[in-house]
Amino acid sequence: KPLGFMQAVPGGLSVGVPGNIRLMEQAHRKWGKLAWRRVFDPAIRLAEQGYTVTRPMAASLRFLAPFWKDFPAAQAIYWENGAPKAVGATVKNPALAATLRRIAKGGATAFYTGETGRAISAAVAQSTRNPAALTAADLAAYRAVERAPVCAPYRQYKVCGMGPPSSGGIAVAQSLGILDNFDLAALPPTNINGEGGKPAVQAVHLVSEAQRLAYADRNKYVADTDFVPLPGLGVSSMLDRNYLKARAAMISTTRSMGVATAGTFATAQAQGSSSAEGNGTTHMSIVDAAGNVVVMTTTIEAGMGSFHFTRGFLLNNQLTDFSFVPSDASGLIANRIQPLKRPRSSMAPTIVFNQTPDGSRGDFLMATGSPGGAAIIQFVVKTVVSAVDWKFDAQQASSMVNFGAANSATTGVGGEHPAIDPTTPAGGLAGGSDPLIVGLRALGHTVSVAAQSSGVSTVIKLPATATSPALLTGGADPRREGLALGNALP
Repeated sequence: KPLGFMQAVPGGLSVGVPGNIRLMEQAHRKWGKLAWRRVFDPAIRLAEQGYTVTRPMAASLRFLAPFWKDFPAAQAIYWENGAPKAVGATVKNPALAATLRRIAKGGATAFYTGETGRAISAAVAQSTRNPAALTAADLAAYRAVERAPVCAPYRQYKVCGMGPPSSGGIAVAQSLGILDNFDLAALPPTNINGEGGKPAVQAVHLVSEAQRLAYADRNKYVADTDFVPLPGLGVSSMLDRNYLKARAAMISTTRSMGVATAGTFATAQAQGSSSAEGNGTTHMSIVDAAGNVVVMTTTIEAGMGSFHFTRGFLLNNQLTDFSFVPSDASGLIANRIQPLKRPRSSMAPTIVFNQTPDGSRGDFLMATGSPGGAAIIQFVVKTVVSAVDWKFDAQQASSMVNFGAANSATTGVGGEHPAIDPTTPAGGLAGGSDPLIVGLRALGHTVSVAAQSSGVSTVIKLPATATSPALLTGGADPRREGLALGNALP
């Protein structure tokens, strides 16, 4: 019998081998310019000297307080005087500084073996909640795998994202490929300001319907392709323009489909469907003075992972990204648990390029991405549409109202945005005085105006003109504690 999600998260059972250290070392060997040891210095200083608890962090610590009672190592970092640290308190983490020094000196092997590896294994095995086995051999054997990016056209651009086992790249590309059949530029937001604007009813409707279709395919077909192949010819079949045009034809402009059905492919086997995912994620979009671009989404799954703290860092609860059941009435679920398999995510670090006349990749235009669990796909699509179709700048596109749908009857419109009125009129529904919400409900959408915790960060390159050089513009989502920093290009 499957555990409830928050029964499975705390403790050892949900912990997978952390992948980031091996990834970082592999990326550094391929592209790094600074000495490996030097790149750790700022983080070591921060861990030793401390940082100040902000209002959002304090609220998160209070919200999670009921789970901390079984995890004294985490309390030692984030609590004082028997309660979570308050706004203005200082967090210091000398144990993390020591771990980072070991990695700086000994490379990734110093993390996966030796003192740190033994500590991870012991924390999982000796947990007072859901003890499990994560052996020294599991840790030592971990390897990062370089995957092919997922690239597809949208308007006159080429959008590239992350391939499986993340579902983000495919789902973003499918959503945009479906929307390529509609003129969103003709449906611009109104009341435009620095925070974006008020999206049009029909625009939110079309984007949400496209996402329903994309999520239906995601939930059924996308998982770790080392174990479960994609249908048809793989990515090319799922992003085929004729296939996406046929999916677009399923969208009515006058009525929401509610719940979409996954597409069919000639070689697809009967299989089940799963959709759950957590949201303990962060994202960075970076462009350097030489024009190198990196978009990085990284996650420990839930807000504080498995709540296990060892050697100064939190252990993930990444394994709860798997389906909790192996099959349903339609067959085996692609994202079922299997040994050595990586769980599916929705991370969607995305780079947009200009497209040359022959369809190949041109100059860099845009880098974006977001945290947010399965809703990451929606946040990224909204941001790309805002920049490409509505010509918003990086800050407007990042701040823009969050809207969209996974494959359910509910369409989300972020009520935290100042352009949205989430209040409940007497005898009515939440958002019942907002014309956008009223218009969507008239089209059959079940609308939620719950606040959405995106963290979009975007860089957009403005081309050189006769009077000015090329410029990089940045935008950080005000819903989280993001920050846009930059210098003039040389």
